[in-house]
Amino acid sequence: MNNTNMPTGRPWTSHPLTSRKRLGWSVSLLLGAIVAGLVVAWSWHRTAHAQTDAAATTSSVAVVKVDREDLFKELTIPAEFRPYNEVDLHAKVSGYVQRMNVDIGDKVQAGQLLAVLEIPELHDELDHASAAEQRAAADYKDAHLAYTRLLEVNKAHPNLIAQQDLDTAEARDATAQGALAGARSDVQKFRTLVSYTQITAPFGGVITKRYADPGALIQAGTASQQTMPLVRLSDNNLLRLDFPVSVDYVSGIQRNAAVSVKVDSLGNRTFEGKVARFSNQIDDSTRTMIVEMEVPNPTLELVPGMYANVTLKVDQRSNALAIPVEAIPPGGKSVLVVNAAHQVEERPVKLGIETPSKYEVLSGLAEGDLVMLGNPAQVTVGQKVDPRITAPLARE
Repeated sequence: MNNTNMPTGRPWTSHPLTSRKRLGWSVSLLLGAIVAGLVVAWSWHRTAHAQTDAAATTSSVAVVKVDREDLFKELTIPAEFRPYNEVDLHAKVSGYVQRMNVDIGDKVQAGQLLAVLEIPELHDELDHASAAEQRAAADYKDAHLAYTRLLEVNKAHPNLIAQQDLDTAEARDATAQGALAGARSDVQKFRTLVSYTQITAPFGGVITKRYADPGALIQAGTASQQTMPLVRLSDNNLLRLDFPVSVDYVSGIQRNAAVSVKVDSLGNRTFEGKVARFSNQIDDSTRTMIVEMEVPNPTLELVPGMYANVTLKVDQRSNALAIPVEAIPPGGKSVLVVNAAHQVEERPVKLGIETPSKYEVLSGLAEGDLVMLGNPAQVTVGQKVDPRITAPLARE
């Protein structure tokens, strides 16, 4: 067999070696990519874990700024309206009711005629006194004329008239003058008694009760026995409201202090008034002091006897440092404060008055301090936090 045509070299034998090299390079690149990916993943995980730890360490907490406010306590006290003036009108003299000019619900003015009594014998006595006055006037005129004539004669002719006659004439003149004065006084007395037969209103108001009708016999109000009035008159244009204040708050009661009144029977309407007066004495049995306010009632929509709730401001503090009640745990005497470095501090505080939503701070805090709200167990003293200013939950 002739092998001369066969090629002397074997170039195909080099292909397996080249493929192995390429495969090795590919594996190396793949392993490098895997290692790089693992490194990147580990770095990312480490960074995320560090961020999570930092976030866990720097917690967000709710805080409020210490501010200055006008603080006060409010007392709600039940009370009952009563008229500013109220009186049962009695007759000064005894007699029969001749005429009644008013009835319940009528509005009257001061001096208005309400009723007339009929006393015929009183008019007769007035006429008799008037006649006696006329006789006394005539007697005085006669006696005085006689005395003055004797004086003139004695002046013109001294010692012509005996001194005894002059003295007698002078005495008669003085006696007649006194009798005239007495007669005039009797007339005035009976005129006054006759005027008492007309019952007039001592002040403006409303007739709230009528006791008598025409023809009824009315006894004089000065009699010792029980007498019947004619009408009851109430001044409802201005009402009084009396309420007891505990001895604990008596020192804070002041004249002209604003008071609000809520009337349930008028749909919880609120009326404003002022403290008008107070008794300045503590009741030993109740340990309270009576305070009175005046409530204008021009439309007469408020009726005496209505119940009301009086809201009175006591223990007032002007421009006081205040913090929400949520900042102080029950029975606590300290607060958690976030300082300028955003770290939690515990500060003891001295508190003053307490309102429904605020405490007065007497010492321990300054205006602008950040006081933490919420559960104090969620943080520890010295921990770094992220303060978030929020509004307190409680409202007045």
